[in-house]
Amino acid sequence: MEHVRCLIIGSGPAGYTAAIYASRANLSPVLYEGIQPGGQLTITDAIENFPGHPEEISGPELMDLMRQQVDKFGVDVRSNICVKADLSKAPYHFTFDDNSEVEADTVIISTGASAKFLGLSDEKKYMGQGVSACATCDGFFYRKKVVAVVGGGDTACGEAQYLAGLANKVYLIVRKPFLRASKIMQDRVMNNPKIEVLFETNTEGLYGDNGVEGAHLVHRKGEADERHYDLPIDGFFLAIGHKPNSDIFKPWVETDEMGYIVTKDATPCTNVPGVFAAGDVADPIYRQAIVAAGSGCKAAMEAEKYLQDNNL
Repeated sequence: MEHVRCLIIGSGPAGYTAAIYASRANLSPVLYEGIQPGGQLTITDAIENFPGHPEEISGPELMDLMRQQVDKFGVDVRSNICVKADLSKAPYHFTFDDNSEVEADTVIISTGASAKFLGLSDEKKYMGQGVSACATCDGFFYRKKVVAVVGGGDTACGEAQYLAGLANKVYLIVRKPFLRASKIMQDRVMNNPKIEVLFETNTEGLYGDNGVEGAHLVHRKGEADERHYDLPIDGFFLAIGHKPNSDIFKPWVETDEMGYIVTKDATPCTNVPGVFAAGDVADPIYRQAIVAAGSGCKAAMEAEKYLQDNNL
């Protein structure tokens, strides 16, 4: 069985940054990119808030630059997907989708979190052309425009509030007759003159020739007074939650009720010695590329320290 000192599972800003730091520390890291090489940023059309890029850069371009830097330091990058993990004892054991097996002294989990979607075919069709799952990432491009946010929890209300500071009008599409958000978030949304809440409303599809131009909505679906109509909008934001990609690690690594890996005292350290978590898989709050990159740096530095302390 192949043995490695530092195994990185998942790419994106966290995984690539961890690989750069681990390689420069002579840890000979092996990085498995997983199901989406480059992570969620590869479906982000334009980025203006990543330091060092004064001009707009696309998500795929930014991830390609990070990958080039990873390659520069000679990191062993592989495209397979981790399908099984055993963290019951060190060295830790992993199986990949090509049936290969690896044991590792240290592990950096950077598998990210996947945004939840409604399941409409139009979501994929207009991804990066009006459809987004991150208001902080893409809201700037909708200044003085009309947008819609789907969801009724704290995340959706927060996204609507943020977008209201940029757009002329924000519709909050809520399938229930009430908001699930905390009282303070509900009050902020209901008292914001730029936000209009559309209760008991479902999205059936999107339309537009050059990106999103509107949404097909239905009010009180399945009821006697069901009403279908089209709502002209420029942007469509999903805010129905994220699912951290942590399932295969849950038998050993502590997670919260949503599945995010719990880390200790603002470090990337988990409850399992030598196992670290970086990026969105351990971040239910910020979910930003620059934060993920920083956590990847910390994870690599902690892995180096662990190997030194244990003479590995």
